[in-house]
Amino acid sequence: MAVITMREALNQAMREEMHRDENVFLLGEEVAAYQGAYKVSKGLLEEFGDQRVIDSPITELGFAGLGVGAAMVGLRPIIEFMTFNFSILATDQIVNSAAKMLYMSGGQFKIPIVFRGPNGSAYQVSSQHSQALESWFAHFPGLKVVMPSTPADAKGLLKSAIRDDDPVIFLEQERMYGNKGEVTEDENFTIPLGVADVKREGTDATIVARSLMVPLALKAAEELEKQGVSIEVIDPRTIRPLDTATIINSVKKTNRVVIAEESHAFCGVGAEISAQIMEHAFDYLDAPVVRLSGVDAPMPYAKNLEKLALPDVARIVAAVRQVAYLD
Repeated sequence: MAVITMREALNQAMREEMHRDENVFLLGEEVAAYQGAYKVSKGLLEEFGDQRVIDSPITELGFAGLGVGAAMVGLRPIIEFMTFNFSILATDQIVNSAAKMLYMSGGQFKIPIVFRGPNGSAYQVSSQHSQALESWFAHFPGLKVVMPSTPADAKGLLKSAIRDDDPVIFLEQERMYGNKGEVTEDENFTIPLGVADVKREGTDATIVARSLMVPLALKAAEELEKQGVSIEVIDPRTIRPLDTATIINSVKKTNRVVIAEESHAFCGVGAEISAQIMEHAFDYLDAPVVRLSGVDAPMPYAKNLEKLALPDVARIVAAVRQVAYLD
């Protein structure tokens, strides 16, 4: 085991998979000569050459489409967007081509492609660069959506995503690239897609959190433990397919749920999780599900307003106290 950052874990995953399979290549904005806008692809150009680590023009629709075509003929592209906000320009290729090709070709064309890059809020990059887009992509059949919250999860899930025969949206939280954690040095280490993780066990309430919200939920759980409240923290890790069973089993144990997310609440992933809980564990609930989300407004630029727009530890603690009828 070694303690490394999230960006280093992602780098390891790509390097190991590129050594394992010569069909894997990386294409995107600033991935080669500049070594990645967030240095996730550091050293890959030098190691694998410019035929497998390729700088693209700033033409998301174009290089995303090139990746889909490459996947159709048996290659395994990793397509990096400098920020996932830029993927909006490539949604025709992602949603209308990658997601539907297997179905519309009657199974003739698999699309083993990973679209990856930073998602969600950053630090004062304003409205057009601070959106969490997971619910958008998770809406469409044919796409898998992954959101790691630790370096170990980032490595294991990315390796599985690269090996998967279906298109995967791999969303890395921009604020978390420097987060550190223990990661195995075993090159055979993978984490299967569609399997949630119990980050902390507890008995009094469940917090379902993903990506940036996971470390905040764990800190809130520590604070609540001091107040005599035992918290279980569930990280879905994969949004689609969603491991509903792990969430439901936790609800059956704790009977109270808070869903924490930085994205907007309306038509969001939290709304889907809440509906799944209602359908499969309604009789186990001792209180309504509480959803804690980012504010329903474009992200402000000002640092103080940006802070107010996102859930934090204090708000998660307050939400748990609300669902537990402690206030």
